[in-house]
Amino acid sequence: MEYFLQQTVNGLTLGSIYGLIALGYTMVYGIVGMINFAHGEIYMIGAFISLVAFAALGFLGITWLPAAFVLVLLIAVAFTCAYGWTLERLAYRPLRNSYRLAPLISAIGASIFLQSYVQILQGARTRSLPSLLEGGFTPLHGLGLDVTVSKMQLLIICMTMLLMAGVFMLVNRTRFGRAQRAVQQDKMMASRLGIRVDHVISMTFVLGAALAAAAGLLVTMYYGSVDFFIGFLAGLKAFTAAVLGGIGSVPGAILGGMLIGLIEVYWGGYVSGTYKDVSVFMALILVLLFLPTGLLGRPDSEKV
Repeated sequence: MEYFLQQTVNGLTLGSIYGLIALGYTMVYGIVGMINFAHGEIYMIGAFISLVAFAALGFLGITWLPAAFVLVLLIAVAFTCAYGWTLERLAYRPLRNSYRLAPLISAIGASIFLQSYVQILQGARTRSLPSLLEGGFTPLHGLGLDVTVSKMQLLIICMTMLLMAGVFMLVNRTRFGRAQRAVQQDKMMASRLGIRVDHVISMTFVLGAALAAAAGLLVTMYYGSVDFFIGFLAGLKAFTAAVLGGIGSVPGAILGGMLIGLIEVYWGGYVSGTYKDVSVFMALILVLLFLPTGLLGRPDSEKV
């Protein structure tokens, strides 16, 4: 039981990271109806920017962790938002009204370009960051279960829940959220009602990039290592999480991320670490056989 609970904590931590990245996928798909396959590379860039920012703050003598964390988060969000905005303007907007395969090819090309771009700038070797937040808690010690929840794991899970709640409130309770939902339903009618459709789509990409930056920062602090290829597999699993939870659903993205994290950790802990990635896609296939729209997704309805 103790091992199972420890693996559950590890799985929820990993799933929270997948969920944050999946939020970017699900928001862009919900508004524009296309998959941003370069989103994993935006997350990778956020991780690298976090690493560089921590090094710069250390050089300037800013070592108080809460202040450093907030400053690095702001720096990472600012840079990744600029990347997200530029990506939408250059790779997606010119092809928005083209045939459906064109934006997909453009997204794959943007993903390869960003990988190569970071590899040239930072090199192919892994970059490391010393552990910044150490220590933890054993909340079930009184029950004879030494299950450790590290401070970093607690930060990741709590921050994911707060960001999910913030995005949910933004989409459902704000003027911008109403504009997003109007654009999702009918871009032409939204434009005729005075909504700046291009602005709404650009800001949705920016918001997704900001969430990816937060995930990149948390991963950098948690694992302490970054390389130019981390965005590929993490992005693929996050996309799987978005589909599993129901792409277009904000709670579904987090739920799918949590399930993917738990499946991966349980499979690696109880079956085999070699095929843990395969288990994720097997679970996706099984869910979609019985729930084609995902766990919390709703079928698309088209007015005629």
